[in-house]
Amino acid sequence: MSNGGDFANGQTKFESMLQVDVPKGRDGKHKDIISRLLADIARLDDGAALKIPLAQLPDTKENIRSALSRAARQAKINLATSSNSEFLYVWKTEK
Repeated sequence: MSNGGDFANGQTKFESMLQVDVPKGRDGKHKDIISRLLADIARLDDGAALKIPLAQLPDTKENIRSALSRAARQAKINLATSSNSEFLYVWKTEK
């Protein structure tokens, strides 16, 4: 009879690995686009905004906007965004 998830028998249920082989950090599926956007944002002149065609994004504007917001917050960059049916606009803001 199966132990039905009972760990009491002392056997491990999951594979083990060396700690040095455990991946560190988070390389999400949006890493490439977010890295490129952050690099472009860093080069923006004051008062300028990126105009990003939605058709060129690898995911929905909502998902890209969320990933960009998380990455910018982590990098201590203040951003604002706006969008319409064709473009996502992103610019740096003051604190």
